[in-house]
Amino acid sequence: MHYIDLGIFVGYMLLMLGVGYYFMHQNKNQDDYYVGGRNIGSWHIGLSVVATDVGGGFSVGLGGLGFVMGLSGSWMLFTGLLGAWLAAVFLIPRVKQDKAFAGFYTFPQIFVHLFDRKVGIVAAVISLIGYLGFTSSQLLAGAKLASGTFTELGLTEALVLMGVIAVIYTVLGGLKAVIYTDTVQWIILMAGFIFIGLPVAYFHVGGWESIQNTLPEEYFSLTNLSWQDFANWGITILPIWFIGMTLYQRIFASRDVKSAKKAWFIAGFFEWPVMAFMGVSLGLLSKVAFEQGLLIFDLGEMDPEMGLPILLRTILPPGILGLMMAAYFSAVLSTADSCLMAASGNLSTDIFGRWLRKRKESSQIRFSQLFTLLLGCLALWLALQMTNVLSLMLYSYAFMVSGLLVPILFGLFTHMKSPLAAVTAMISGGMVTAGLGLMQIDLFLGLDPNFFGVLTSLAMYLLVYSIKKNKKQNKINVYA
Repeated sequence: MHYIDLGIFVGYMLLMLGVGYYFMHQNKNQDDYYVGGRNIGSWHIGLSVVATDVGGGFSVGLGGLGFVMGLSGSWMLFTGLLGAWLAAVFLIPRVKQDKAFAGFYTFPQIFVHLFDRKVGIVAAVISLIGYLGFTSSQLLAGAKLASGTFTELGLTEALVLMGVIAVIYTVLGGLKAVIYTDTVQWIILMAGFIFIGLPVAYFHVGGWESIQNTLPEEYFSLTNLSWQDFANWGITILPIWFIGMTLYQRIFASRDVKSAKKAWFIAGFFEWPVMAFMGVSLGLLSKVAFEQGLLIFDLGEMDPEMGLPILLRTILPPGILGLMMAAYFSAVLSTADSCLMAASGNLSTDIFGRWLRKRKESSQIRFSQLFTLLLGCLALWLALQMTNVLSLMLYSYAFMVSGLLVPILFGLFTHMKSPLAAVTAMISGGMVTAGLGLMQIDLFLGLDPNFFGVLTSLAMYLLVYSIKKNKKQNKINVYA
């Protein structure tokens, strides 16, 4: 590790801690800590949304897809564009215009309003577990980047380092620090990709002719995937825009409906095509370098997600490497901090909210910071048990989607509301997805467990709602 790169890396980490410390003194109440004062503009919100949704995990994961399948891996984030724009058209007006939601901090509070408190508690637990997993995936992504780039760092040491920085920074600053720094972090990441990573890697492997001669044609095709690949990405990623706690926090933090919708359109565009093609292109270039013998590692033992950080370590000179790593670490932090804030909001507002509201505002913030710290430590421990970033991310997504999607759609957009039906759908959907995932068996048509979890959730909601409706109608008939 060159001292210049180390200096840039350490300087960036210290800067993030400084930002967190600054906003610690700006946060006066829960509104500031969890929803940024509810007056943030569309560009800050939009860039924060895309930085949170794509972030370091998808940056590393897209690199792995580009290494394995080429440009077709970009379709993963096309589902993100669809989800963002559908949410802008249908979800944001429904949520932001409802005065009953004006003082909310979290997504499960909407379940409490639409159904009852028990439903809200179940939703909070599912969201908490899902975002703990997602936070862990981001810490693991940062650790892979650090250990793959700086040979002196082992994966475990890098994971502990990233975890400590991300957790302390988030504990101190709250959502306002997260959103404003996300804007800067996303700009740093884009600049690193456009002006450093892509051009240097492109010329290092010999330009376009060399790239074409090294890889098979399917790497440059947009059809090098099965319909199951696209369907599985779609059922896992697209619905997250309707059930993601981090996204509802940003809807609540937006100034109004117009600025929130604009933010979501901005986020969708940056997800696909911008980030999607840059991420898989870097992964593709790392595959070229590997085939040319420029990267030396055992593909049978090495995770393909490590190809990109190893490529950057190999081709970038001292100083430039530090800048590129700062760009990637900014992406990791921008997602890890948001997911950690979401999990903390679930714990402090939805689970312990009644107890916490009896305290003074200053005490509320301190307890919220304590919850964030405890959850951050738990997420770090979970990351130490895992090996694959993309799998951990998608599994966390799937668990939340299969449990929360069906009840929130019925609650927000229909009159078919039943607390018992909602709880039954949440538990059954989540259990089916988790169970099938743990069994690791070949499923019908090669579909993701999430398909079967969502279908189970839908079937159970309709069944329980119909039974309750029929019982109610029978009672009316008896009394009539």
